[in-house]
Formats: sequence, structure tokens, C-alpha cells
Amino acid sequence: MNRTPSMRDVTPEQDRLGFFGPDSVTWRVHADPAFSVGGIRALLLQALHPAAMDGVHRFSEGFRTEPWARLTRTAEYVATLTYGTRADALRQVRRVRGVHRGKSAVEETTGRAYDVDDADLLLWVHNCEVDSLLSVARRAGVVTSDADADRYVAEQVVAATLIGVDEPDVATTEAELAAYFERMLPHLAATPPARDALRFVLLPPMPGWVQLFTPARPAWGTLASLGVATLPRWARRMYSLPGFGITEPATTAAVRAFRQTTLAVPARVRESPIVRAARERVAGPESLTA
Repeated sequence: MNRTPSMRDVTPEQDRLGFFGPDSVTWRVHADPAFSVGGIRALLLQALHPAAMDGVHRFSEGFRTEPWARLTRTAEYVATLTYGTRADALRQVRRVRGVHRGKSAVEETTGRAYDVDDADLLLWVHNCEVDSLLSVARRAGVVTSDADADRYVAEQVVAATLIGVDEPDVATTEAELAAYFERMLPHLAATPPARDALRFVLLPPMPGWVQLFTPARPAWGTLASLGVATLPRWARRMYSLPGFGITEPATTAAVRAFRQTTLAVPARVRESPIVRAARERVAGPESLTA
């Protein structure tokens, strides 16, 4: 497994720009409102790998007791890796790799013995995230060209290697990503923990006052429905949701409508503090002394 890179040979300018930088497709995709739909899709896609989902079910206690906190930590990790300095990103990477280290079990339905940080499981989680975020970005009109799609996949290789995947194993184009999922299909299934994850996404626990006095439930319902609807057909079949009551063109139209509605909210409200801080940091030398 790859060692976590150090800051020894990183210049101050490289640290300031982070691993991607403002000219990357990654910055564009991860700052867009469609990112949240892609995140839900990724979670449900990842759950279809029996060993990967078994690891979450066994060792991520927070997923069952404090699911919102765990999802928030995951979002913060991706945001810091994308928009943080290299030093900030590497601190997050070391934390996550430390959490993974030394955890092993046997997945009951397949009989597979695994370590949580097995490279093939880390690659599965990575590819599900990249495929989901790119697929939804394509539907939303954030990524419109094949060249930008391939560029996004190639940019994300660094995210995979940082978490411990060997670089030659990571897809660098959209076509390679599609071929990976074709190879993985015989190994996937909706195990009981995966179906629990689906139930959580569709009907997450919320305090009564939140459901009664805020728009959280219908807002989440829209987001979750879009996440499920954008899954590949084969994934929806595994979850026994083959049609989910919506056609592909209708799904795309719904994603675009969601994006346009969310973009109407001022950026200072819809963008995270990490994104805003990154924009200020890379704006120019004057931003560093302001």
C-alpha cells in the first residue's frame, strides 16, 4: 500500500493551491449544487460491494447511531482534499488511514476475509465516488465535453493514491471507469446492510421538531429521490427499484431543475466555508496578507 506523501518537497505555492487548484475540473464539479446528488448516488453504489459495506456496517458505529455526523465527516474530508492546502489535506488523509488501519473481518454472504484498507476495497469506494459525481455532473450540465470528463477522472487519481490505492490500478478516463464497473458486476449484491443503507437514505431519522417545523424532510426527500434515480439501471435492479417511476430524460431534467433552483441561493449561503476560504486563498498574494 502506498505511503502517505509528506510535505518535505512541497513548495509554498503548491501548498497554497492544494492538490487540484482553481483551474481544475474537480473544483468546478465539487462546488456545484449537483455534487450533493452525486454524493447520495455514490453512497448507494458503494453499498453494493458486500465486503466494503460489511466494513462500514461493522466498524462505522456512527453510521448507525449518528448517521448525520458520519456523512458530515465524509463531506468534510472530500471538501478538504479538494479545496484545502496540501498540508490540510494530508492531515485528513492520515486521520482516515489511521481509522482504517488494523480493522478486519469476514463478510458472511461471500465468506471473504478482508481488511478495511484492502486496496481493492479502497479502489471500489474511490471509483463509485468518481463515477457518481461525474455522472450527475454530466446530467446537470456542469461537465459537457468528453475531454473535461476524462480530465476529471484523471485528476481524481491523486485522491485514490493518497488513500492507499496503487496508481496503475486507477482509471484515468471515463471509458476505463465504465470498464471497471463491467468487471465488478458479478461481485456485487444488495446484502442486508446495503438495504439498510437504502432505507436510511430514503427515510433518515430526524427529530420530530425538525420534521414538523422545518423543510428538512421534503428537501431531503427530493435529494434522496434524485440520488436513487440517477443510479445505473443494474444498481436499481439490485435494490429492487428498477424503474423508480422516472425515465432517464425525466431524471436528467429533474437534476437540472434541482441545480438551477439551488444556484438561485446566494453563493455565500450554499457554499461551504472550506470552498469560500479556498477561493480567497488562491485569489492572489494580496489575499494572504489581508
